[in-house]
Amino acid sequence: MEPLGATTVFLVICVSCLLFLSARRKTPGSGKLPPGPVAFPLIGNMLQLNAKNMPQELEQLSRTYGPIFTIYLGSERVVVLHGYEAVKEALVDLAEAFGARGSIPLFDKTGKGTGITLTNGEQWKELRRFALTTLRNYGMGKKSVEERIQEETHFLVERLRNTQGRPYDTSLLLIHVVANIICAIVFGDRFDYEDENFVTLISLILENGKLPQSLWAVLYTFFPTLMDYVPGPHQKIFQNVLKLRRFVQERVKMHRESLDPNCPRDFIDAFLIKMDEERMNSQSHFKMGTLCQCAVELFMAGTGTTSTTLNYGLLILLKYPEIQEKVQEEIDRVIGQNRSPSMADRSQMPYTDAVIHEIHRFITLIPLGASRAVTRDVHLRQFLIPKGTTIYPVLRSVLHDSREFPNPEQFNPGHFLDANGAFKKSDYFMPFSAGKRVCLGEGLARMELFLVLTAILQHFTLKPVVDPNDLDITPVSSFVSNEHKPFQLCALPRERQ
Repeated sequence: MEPLGATTVFLVICVSCLLFLSARRKTPGSGKLPPGPVAFPLIGNMLQLNAKNMPQELEQLSRTYGPIFTIYLGSERVVVLHGYEAVKEALVDLAEAFGARGSIPLFDKTGKGTGITLTNGEQWKELRRFALTTLRNYGMGKKSVEERIQEETHFLVERLRNTQGRPYDTSLLLIHVVANIICAIVFGDRFDYEDENFVTLISLILENGKLPQSLWAVLYTFFPTLMDYVPGPHQKIFQNVLKLRRFVQERVKMHRESLDPNCPRDFIDAFLIKMDEERMNSQSHFKMGTLCQCAVELFMAGTGTTSTTLNYGLLILLKYPEIQEKVQEEIDRVIGQNRSPSMADRSQMPYTDAVIHEIHRFITLIPLGASRAVTRDVHLRQFLIPKGTTIYPVLRSVLHDSREFPNPEQFNPGHFLDANGAFKKSDYFMPFSAGKRVCLGEGLARMELFLVLTAILQHFTLKPVVDPNDLDITPVSSFVSNEHKPFQLCALPRERQ
């Protein structure tokens, strides 16, 4: 039995290798896959890639194989796009072909084929169109999105004032602020920061924001089928999403009982009205499960990314007090201290606008970009990429391109200012990605960043608890995102002029 067992194992390995190599080389029609490092059966390029610093790993590979190359995450084939030209050519010039969402195993399981973020085809188009319409700045309930953000900044300023200039970690406060803005949009009302339900909601969001950055999540990305049966912290993500879904279900039930079709209050009301309008359509994508998933996605996607960007921005302003001072001079000149900042002010504040753009560019929050997939066999330059192939558009390679942004590793608002100090747009600015799958919440995130940052600097001067020269603003990279190092600040009230 022993020799037979050894022979069987040997044959299985040989067959696996042959199947893997066959799948790797097989491309329908004429053409070939982009080149890439040799991958091992089953584990792909796992041993050759440092998951803790994937952007740099992929940059090194691009120097060897060019701006378009192939890697394998486990048995999944991934084509990597590196550099502005390759990313633009695929995501913008061939937007339709590169317009599907790529596989994200952790979130594929939690989404269950519903929602906006992870779906494709007609379902995705309909839901995205509906969400964009509903999330527009005006026309939702009695308050515009801008008014909801301005309302939340009042609570933020009051909370900072209560610190009385003592050292304070703003991370949790900014998560509360951003989450409450989304609560106001989705549920029609905000929560008190100490509300028990709100505290639970935040804890779930925080935990699910950290878990995808762990080694367990990386292993799940490489081996999703196997990791489904392995106990570990990654299983907590699925449990937390179920809890978030139950929270949303309770809110939907309350909305259904008080719904007035003639006066929608928020996203849930708008979705329920759409469900009622299409109740006779058996093919409708507007169903209860989809509503709950959309709400969960809004919380998961919007809260962590925007709050991290805001907090990172504060750290950078602590590092460069002269930049903070110039922003405050512009705030005093355009807005003053007697009214709330509004989006109408932004066009008159080129330096502040440049600082916010540079924050996005410098930190490159999602350095690999959200994965895409090709909707058909598509030719990209001399290569043929088969339908369904996962695509990684490396946004860091665009946002840190030294041809467009000299000394890209340095924070410099001048990257977005012309010789006369006017704001200068850049085609290379794509922190929210580009093409058909550009981030759904881009408009909301930009609005939040401008209104919240200007409100803070309107009322406070931010001081570090250490020498500014000792502050480290270098990103802490993971497989998923860039984070800032922990820090505290002192928010000193400004004298009214």
